[in-house]
Amino acid sequence: MQYLLLIYSNPDSWNALTDDQQRAVGEGHAQVYAELTSSGQLISGAGLDDHRLTTTVRVRRGEVSTTDGPFAEAKEHLAGFYLVECADHDEAVAIAARLPDAAIDFVLVRPALG
Repeated sequence: MQYLLLIYSNPDSWNALTDDQQRAVGEGHAQVYAELTSSGQLISGAGLDDHRLTTTVRVRRGEVSTTDGPFAEAKEHLAGFYLVECADHDEAVAIAARLPDAAIDFVLVRPALG
């Protein structure tokens, strides 16, 4: 079954990290990415660019409207994702727990349809 691991970050949490800690997060992702690639579990994954470059799109009564940025009231933003093949939910949670961001902010685990 496929699971989407959604990585959330908070700018305050990220900025509180030292340069070495930020570098360790990147190295941690590189390690998990390589392991998931090697095991054949990784389907896709990527970090996302600056959350301030987000555009929210809505269509109401046929009219398209856009807003710059994510929801203003949210402190956390979607920072990246992994789409992985797992035997079950527990395995997906175990992979999410290996992502460095789980120790800083949080990672959501969602089954993917299809």
